[in-house]
Amino acid sequence: MAKTLQNLSSTYTILITISFFFFSTLVTSETHHFSRPLSPSKHGLKREKLSHLHFYFHDIVGGRTPTAIKVAEALTTNTSMTGFGTVVMIDDPLTISPESSSKLVGKAQGIYASASQSEVGFLMALNFVFVEGKFNGSTLSVLGRNAVFSAVREMPIVGGSGLFRFARGYVLASTHQFDIKSGDAVVEYNVYVFHH
Repeated sequence: MAKTLQNLSSTYTILITISFFFFSTLVTSETHHFSRPLSPSKHGLKREKLSHLHFYFHDIVGGRTPTAIKVAEALTTNTSMTGFGTVVMIDDPLTISPESSSKLVGKAQGIYASASQSEVGFLMALNFVFVEGKFNGSTLSVLGRNAVFSAVREMPIVGGSGLFRFARGYVLASTHQFDIKSGDAVVEYNVYVFHH
């Protein structure tokens, strides 16, 4: 009887040990998650507000100091009516008014590419990098389609940095001036953005 109790005690100890390792493995695997909910206020996020920004985008492709430079094209770009396949890198000034001499509020930095074979339609991937006022050092990111000959083009805001963290909204672009000879353009932008 004593030997049977000793065997049962050993078996019981083994079962407890196995159960402990199995349970601790379950607990450990449950505590290492890929994601977790966070408190917005603990990360400095206040109540969301809507802002309207208004400025002019100067796309200068000609002259001695262009701000938009073609960096790539397809073999068939020169025979395309829409310039399909052209890729342009930009560092365009953003100003308060349409005159290039007016106050600089930022730069549009990124690329646009001719992405349509049937009309002049650009894929726009750019950041508005602000250098003035309370938004100095903050950016807005835009990714969208720009049908150049439409009176007003709407493109989405897909994010931002600084005061525009978690930004979302849209921009409306309308051509203010276009020089057919040089290819230079001044585009009016109205930006509507939710941010914290």
